[in-house]
Amino acid sequence: MATTSESEPTTVETPGSDDQSREGEIFDLLSNQRRRYAIHYCKREDDPVTLGELAEHVAAWELDKEVAAITSAERKRVYTSLQQTHLPTLERADMIEFDDRTIELTDEAAELDVYLDVVPADSIPWGTYYLGLAAVGSVVMAGLWLEVIPTETVPELGWATLVFALFAVSAVVHVVQNRRMRLGEMERPP
Repeated sequence: MATTSESEPTTVETPGSDDQSREGEIFDLLSNQRRRYAIHYCKREDDPVTLGELAEHVAAWELDKEVAAITSAERKRVYTSLQQTHLPTLERADMIEFDDRTIELTDEAAELDVYLDVVPADSIPWGTYYLGLAAVGSVVMAGLWLEVIPTETVPELGWATLVFALFAVSAVVHVVQNRRMRLGEMERPP
């Protein structure tokens, strides 16, 4: 029986652990708003961009201003941060190719389909919405089984069709909203 001392760390190799660590790295990269904005802008432009253009747009999005309204100090602050911190981080992660002034997405980043589940203050998350919809559907179906919901005006098949239609319409709206919320799909990043 082999023993290990407390000072020796043990690692467990699990199938897919490389995929999980890469996924964790991507989530870590995208946890920073400035890096998300940089990827969003590069995906939207679909061509190599200059550091100056990128800095202007990122500053405008961060400050909720038009690009023309950005001061040179605001632009320089973002430019410096991108050049010294965020772009080298994205380059080390093989998301971009950065040659001092020009930024281009790698194939890996260009194929990265990231959507952000942005929930406005006056809205509810989709998971909660579907849970509520399932609860309503369950009440309707239980009422039909227990014969407490009238089936003279609306037949049982009509109630089932209504519940199905609610889920189908909700799913279509959800898919459309998720496609719009992907990085690089909208004018302004999510």
